[in-house]
Amino acid sequence: MLTLIGIILLSYLVGSIPTSIIVTRIVKGVDIRNYGSGNAGGTNVIRLLGWEAGIFVIAFDIFKGYFATMIVTKLMVGPIPFENITNFEDITVIRIIAGCAAIVGHIWTVFGGFRGGKGIATAGGVLLGLAPVEVLVSLGIFLIVFIISKYVSLGSIASAIAFPLTMFFRHNIFKIDLQGYNTLIFFSIGISILVLYTHRENIKRLLAGTENRLTRLKNFLKK
Repeated sequence: MLTLIGIILLSYLVGSIPTSIIVTRIVKGVDIRNYGSGNAGGTNVIRLLGWEAGIFVIAFDIFKGYFATMIVTKLMVGPIPFENITNFEDITVIRIIAGCAAIVGHIWTVFGGFRGGKGIATAGGVLLGLAPVEVLVSLGIFLIVFIISKYVSLGSIASAIAFPLTMFFRHNIFKIDLQGYNTLIFFSIGISILVLYTHRENIKRLLAGTENRLTRLKNFLKK
């Protein structure tokens, strides 16, 4: 059983598991960060190894975020060592902290020289545990933008922006009572900003018209 510091460290280590690096080294004997976009993520694995390996990497990275948020936190013992001023139960606050640690671990993995992926899949796993409806809407936005534009990065950016907007509209426009909304909305905005930060080079390439584009959807589905 762990204290809050132990939960944070374990969640960071779970998030740090460099799935794409491990898979590409086992299958091809190379470092994924030296190929394609240079990103240690599922999309780049698809480009290098095919969709089967890429989908496995994406699914495992999602699992990392969900595992840290919903499973690791069950090891927490005792009260949280600070005053909970949110509308959440203490366990939900712990889940948010653990989820953030997992995302940080994925982006700055201790097992890969602090050079990891961009955090989309792991953040999706975290948010899946905390706000599943918003995650499903964001996934729909990603698919629509990707299918229309053929840019994976643009779809990821659009889905990151859609997440807090969906929460805002559900609570304020559709009057759905979301527990802890006044805290969770700021958390979701923070996650979106972090995702945008990790995609800053993609944004530059999108604006310059030099971003890698999947010109045909079927090329994404088969190598």
